[in-house]
Amino acid sequence: MSYVAARDFSFVEILIVDDGSTDATADVVRAASREHCCVRLVSNPGNRGKGYAVRNGMLHAKGEWILYTDADLSAPIDECETLLTAAVQNGAEVCIGSRALDRSLIQVHQHQFREYSGRAFNLLMRSVTGLPFRDTQCGFKLYSARAAKIIFPRQQLDGFSFDVEDLYIAKRHGIKAIEVPVRWSNVEGTKVSLTAGLKSFADLVKIRRYDAAGKYR
Repeated sequence: MSYVAARDFSFVEILIVDDGSTDATADVVRAASREHCCVRLVSNPGNRGKGYAVRNGMLHAKGEWILYTDADLSAPIDECETLLTAAVQNGAEVCIGSRALDRSLIQVHQHQFREYSGRAFNLLMRSVTGLPFRDTQCGFKLYSARAAKIIFPRQQLDGFSFDVEDLYIAKRHGIKAIEVPVRWSNVEGTKVSLTAGLKSFADLVKIRRYDAAGKYR
């Protein structure tokens, strides 16, 4: 997972979150940090899941704007400017990249089963949560530092539904979030297990339960 935080790009840091990797990821990042002061390693206590990794990175970031992106860069990093411009122009504190608003921007598609599963998940998500977004699962999202400090300490989910939960928390706290089309390409080798996919559907109910229990206050 990679992170970029920026304030009008006069300050930039790159945070790489190591979610219990068993390869040389941490060593590579440490070497890069010795050459580039803007690079930092954030290590999770073992393999905790994507939601935990994103939360940990977002809470360590120091910039006034914080972007998180998947390490495979399926959305090109220069699309950050697209999100930042849209956020500033619309007075939003959360701006999420979307594959659904303009599918002509998808350069390499996922397998049809995954695309249709994603659309089914989105329909159910909107029904259960009341959120208006067409694509909550694109791993390319921009938060203001203020929004991040409100949202991420309240996040409960460590799995793949954390994106929905974060946007739900933003709505509960009156934080304006917008959705913007971005260029995107599927990268082979990025896998979500069937079990994790099914759990994402169940997590939608958990979000409503957590809200009722006051965990997002």
